[in-house]
Amino acid sequence: MAEISPAELSDRLRDGDDESGDSFVLDIRHRREYDEWHVPDSVNVDVYDELTDDPEMAKDDLKDLPDDRKIVTVCAAGVVSQTATEVLRKMGYDASTLVDGMNGWSRVYWTAPIPTDLEGTLVQVARPGKGCLSHVLISDGDAAVFDPSHYLEEYDEILDAHDAELVGVFDTDAHADHVSGGAELAKRHDVPYSLHPEDALEIDATSVEDGDVIKIGSVDVEVIHTPGHSEGSVSFDLEGEALLTGDTLFHESVGRVELGVEAELEESDIEGNAATLYESLQRLLDRPDDALVLPTHDPGSPEPPVTATLGDVREQNADLNRDREEFVETLASDIPDHPPNFERVKRTNVGQEDVPDEKLSELELGPNRCAAE
Repeated sequence: MAEISPAELSDRLRDGDDESGDSFVLDIRHRREYDEWHVPDSVNVDVYDELTDDPEMAKDDLKDLPDDRKIVTVCAAGVVSQTATEVLRKMGYDASTLVDGMNGWSRVYWTAPIPTDLEGTLVQVARPGKGCLSHVLISDGDAAVFDPSHYLEEYDEILDAHDAELVGVFDTDAHADHVSGGAELAKRHDVPYSLHPEDALEIDATSVEDGDVIKIGSVDVEVIHTPGHSEGSVSFDLEGEALLTGDTLFHESVGRVELGVEAELEESDIEGNAATLYESLQRLLDRPDDALVLPTHDPGSPEPPVTATLGDVREQNADLNRDREEFVETLASDIPDHPPNFERVKRTNVGQEDVPDEKLSELELGPNRCAAE
């Protein structure tokens, strides 16, 4: 069976390095699944049912695909897309299957430096298959990692490339959409793992509190307690140059306020969380307009660096233009679909559930849904 690895497809799409022709990524899943979560620039032809029931029936919908490009078929786990590849090759197309489908794509990482005037380097690590963004700050040979996923090799490679020593790992909250690698990364390097105590329910973590200033090399990192998305949500201000806003503030939305309540990890109610989030956002809006807002998520298959100034976010983010009453009413009443397995993911991240390593990837699969809208 002709196959292509997620890493190879990633290199083709990002670098345009495809000596034998451009790739054409064909997603054969149902349209709703494609709309929620897909490889960037892929094309959806919904023939999943046909390929499952009678592959011959899919040929009519596939006959107009470009015959001068290398077709990569994609489904959720790389199983039905194998049937698509077989059908396409019989039709004369140069086709291959993305190994593990979207499951494999969720393990791909892209990195890029973020331009700042910090006395050091700030690297953004994007996971386009999950819409996750994490950050590595390097200064004077020291490094800190913020919001790492549980695939840790990428972070170690960044540390090696900069000849930096990891001195701390931080999470902005106990995430609901992906399994944190923070505690494990810190354990590997024998450094502190830090999380606000309101979110560190049953996990061994160093406490970070509002107003704390943490020195990473020559860079001061200020902790801002910004609850609402979760009771322990924090943001990190890197000397007014960058704001790591976690799930509190996105470029075009804000964090959801019901996940911790519905996972039965918080005693607060949804309306109260929305009101709390409103106040937290006011604290962030007091920061310099030219500070870069760097959230932990961007659902649109992010190509790093994903940045926007606080001034631009203020203008383009409709949630920030609502008064308190409208803000609370909107967030408490308009609840989008939940992230997959969010209750178990959150319980894992607060230390209440122990999931075997081989099950972590399966647990967090699916689209990112941490934004309120």
